Amino acid sequence: MKKSHNQQKRDLRWLASLFLAGSLSTILLAGCGDKPQAPEKDAKQSGKTEPASKGTTTSGQEKPEEKGAEKLLVLSAEETQKAGIKLQELELKERSGQIVVTATIQTNQDRLAHVGPRIPGRIVKVLANLGDKVKEGQSLAMLDSIELGEARSGYLQATSEAALAQANFERAQRLNADNIIPEKDYLRARAEHEKARAFLQATSDKLRMMGVDPEKLTGSVFPLTAPFAGTIIEKKAVLGELAQTDASLFTVTDLSVLWIETDLFEKDLGKVKVGAQASVTVSAYPDVVFNGRLTYISNTMNKETRTIKARVEVPNRDGRLKPEMFATAAINTTGRGAKALAVPEEAVLLLQGLPTVFVAERDGFEPRAVELGERAQGYVVLKSGVEAGESVVVSGAYALKARLLKSQIGDSD
Repeated sequence: MKKSHNQQKRDLRWLASLFLAGSLSTILLAGCGDKPQAPEKDAKQSGKTEPASKGTTTSGQEKPEEKGAEKLLVLSAEETQKAGIKLQELELKERSGQIVVTATIQTNQDRLAHVGPRIPGRIVKVLANLGDKVKEGQSLAMLDSIELGEARSGYLQATSEAALAQANFERAQRLNADNIIPEKDYLRARAEHEKARAFLQATSDKLRMMGVDPEKLTGSVFPLTAPFAGTIIEKKAVLGELAQTDASLFTVTDLSVLWIETDLFEKDLGKVKVGAQASVTVSAYPDVVFNGRLTYISNTMNKETRTIKARVEVPNRDGRLKPEMFATAAINTTGRGAKALAVPEEAVLLLQGLPTVFVAERDGFEPRAVELGERAQGYVVLKSGVEAGESVVVSGAYALKARLLKSQIGDSD
């Protein structure tokens, strides 16, 4: 059946409404899906930020200089001057070859004396004390001895008999010259005179062997004297006690020259010789170097330690070195030394258990761990950690260390 014109118009409107409804539903379904990613500007406005990648800041820039700046100490010119900071430019210098050994200070055994009496005697006076400096022949104590009294009596008797025998002999000589007395009487007088002189000499020698001068002896009391100028380092004399011949009452030593006793390893024996110069340092005076020379190398080796005894003699006129002190001796070797970087020992500090120096870097000072070599004459060799041409803090390093530790404590808080 053929549709009317009006019916056809109604069908077209119906189809158009269906088309519009389908388009609207498609749009609505699309709106219910995933939203598109917001632009960076909207993300910033919402308060959300993306995490920065490793090694970059929020602006996306790398910061290697800030990592080095964490250790860099920056001081103003006024602060640097106040801390007393002084720099030394490192340069390779040829150092004389040295063997550094530990040692012990001993007294000069050639100038050491144990003073005691040669005969038993009771101590009646003590004239010297421990630590006193004495002169040669100075009386240290007075002793009273029975044996000395008897010896003195024999000496006085011998002196009297010798004087009588000499007078008789002189008289016999005059009479014999005038032929008044027989020859045998003259010979007898001469023999008696010679015998008396020999007896006097024997009694005098006996007193000298007892350690006294017969001409100065006035009784049984005699002095105990110092054999040479030195210092009393030991005293056992007690007033009223009986001193025996096998007992030492005083020990006197000359401390103007001391012995530095050390051991050389077998491998170092060919590097040194007697007469070599040596430098000695002790912890009591870290800034002082005592110069001496090697005077003795033993002819025998300790088979257990494989070391050889050696001795360095050091002048000690001011008395600062003491026997039994520990010391460090640097003995010059016969060959030429290698070039090395060296700084004063006070330039090296311990940071976190590692030897460290402060190196001038850019506008500040950077702590640098170093490897140390040998030490000698107040200097220490830097084997690694620094290079020639760099400037190292040699004075005021402790102030920089304190400032560094203070900044680390502040960062931890």
